[in-house]
Amino acid sequence: MKQQLDILLCEDDPNLGKLLRDFLDRKGYNTTWAQDGAEGVRQFRVGSYDFVLLDVMMPVKDGFQVAEEIRGLNRHVPILFLTAKSQREDTLQGFKVGADDYMTKPFSMDELEARIEAILRRSAALPEGEDEVGEMTIGHYVYDYNRQELRFGEDAQRLTTKENELLFLLTKSKNALLEREFALNAIWGDANYFNGRSMDVYIAKLRKHLKEDTRVEILNVHGKGFKLIAD
Repeated sequence: MKQQLDILLCEDDPNLGKLLRDFLDRKGYNTTWAQDGAEGVRQFRVGSYDFVLLDVMMPVKDGFQVAEEIRGLNRHVPILFLTAKSQREDTLQGFKVGADDYMTKPFSMDELEARIEAILRRSAALPEGEDEVGEMTIGHYVYDYNRQELRFGEDAQRLTTKENELLFLLTKSKNALLEREFALNAIWGDANYFNGRSMDVYIAKLRKHLKEDTRVEILNVHGKGFKLIAD
């Protein structure tokens, strides 16, 4: 992959921030480290970055606020959120403001490197005109997150809130794994048995909504989660 990419790292923990910066620099990235959210936005305004790593809980401005401001300046730069376990229910908000992925602390540096490379590969394939949140294509379907609507030709289906949130997460990770536990925590707030059964019901409903295009499929990855297969 291309080396010497510029990464903006926003992390207020001095120990973790230094560790991340040094690791990324050793891997060939040019890393700028901001220790609060406001500084992160300032650095993004004056720099040119290929990737953004955002801690959620930061002083002055939190990661969600920073992501919203960055998205106002650049709709396409990849954003990866770093979250604590207690904040997993907030990751749906992160996706709504334009995040590409999340990682839960603690994590391994090898996993971080692999995730960054995977996101960069996905983002390189995105057409320039695609919105972060709005209309997205799923095979021959047009999915509008803001309107909670799924269209196939002239036919439009109105989605319930949970159908919309679940399809949003599936679409953001299209052709890749959506972890079951993550989706449960993000949408239902708890990965217990009863919420799991509820999610299975919504998956079945989404499969029915998407049945008109035979190229579109929601696969069950046993013990791990789901994968939306689509062009």
